[in-house]
Amino acid sequence: MMLCMIIPFNSKQTKGYSMTKFGGISGEQLRQYVERIERLEEEKRDIADNIRDAFSEAKSNGFDVKAMRSLLKLRKMEESDRNEQEAVLDLYKAALGMIPEFESRNEQESEQEAA
Repeated sequence: MMLCMIIPFNSKQTKGYSMTKFGGISGEQLRQYVERIERLEEEKRDIADNIRDAFSEAKSNGFDVKAMRSLLKLRKMEESDRNEQEAVLDLYKAALGMIPEFESRNEQESEQEAA
């Protein structure tokens, strides 16, 4: 097990720092980062609450929240990625017989090619 010693340095010994440094770390700079992250975390919680409220409002107006989440996920994707995913999903659905019109369309195309 390795032990670390924190060696205090006076701010007079270092240039450009207004707060005491401990083991080469500026306490003032660290405090600023921590406070900034805390503010961002609070903003993130507020935004999450706003999103939750928007979904709740949409649900109370009769919208399917699960479908909306899927739609949002698709809208974030690049068009080529979205098209590829939809094509693979259609292929899998057809393979499982979940798209009857797709099967009949393929059968009709096969019959036309044979004729």
